Amino acid sequence: MSRLGMADMGIATLNDMLANASMIANIDPSVPLIADADTGYGGPIMVGRTVSQYIRAGVAGLHLEDQVVNKRCGHLPGKQLVDVQEFASRIRAAKLARDQSGGDVVIIARTDALQGNGYEEAIARLRAAIAEGADVAFLEGVHSREEAERSCRDLAPTPCLFNNVPGGLSPNLGVQACREVGFKIAIFPCVALEMVYPAVRRAMQQLKELGNVESFEADGRRYGPKELFQVCGLDEMVDFDVQAGGTSYQNGT
Repeated sequence: MSRLGMADMGIATLNDMLANASMIANIDPSVPLIADADTGYGGPIMVGRTVSQYIRAGVAGLHLEDQVVNKRCGHLPGKQLVDVQEFASRIRAAKLARDQSGGDVVIIARTDALQGNGYEEAIARLRAAIAEGADVAFLEGVHSREEAERSCRDLAPTPCLFNNVPGGLSPNLGVQACREVGFKIAIFPCVALEMVYPAVRRAMQQLKELGNVESFEADGRRYGPKELFQVCGLDEMVDFDVQAGGTSYQNGT
């Protein structure tokens, strides 16, 4: 959505997702990145290619789901799923690609079956994925804390992941609550977008109505290019250039 400006309706391709993952993973390679691999973007060969390319991009973990290729956001109704055999095949292909590449990427199996097919079917799908080599179980759209606790118990000892989507299907479980429930990983995929959206909307409305944009900070502070660039590593880049004997920034920035 933030890259293409379009709703999460299966529009992003492998190339779109790979470019994003590579860029984010290489900002700071010491920070592990979990990336969405959607459905793997095709059959077993394509799933294997997806996993291999994510590994080369520096991704530490990826999740593969059981929706059809023409998928949608997991917190929207009306999702269509592949059968459990095809889902298992995706996980099998992912593990095979990982083994052949010599990588150690974490394979996270995600099922979207809970909303339309019920709890037992969803757990059965995750167990099938675990049997094929998935390292982590991801039950999308859990309805309550009690259901989350039950799923962590039923899938033990496999670690489980919780997806905190604001305004979505699941309860708003924070980090401590996730620990108490039994989750080993919690992701907050909309935390930046949710905060940025109203700020940008307010600024654009102000520009439209007043012909200019004023600071939203209490002290009237504005953020200029240099300060924003420093957030993105300006000082570190200059230091690197100097250490390498460059002269481009000898008079500063």
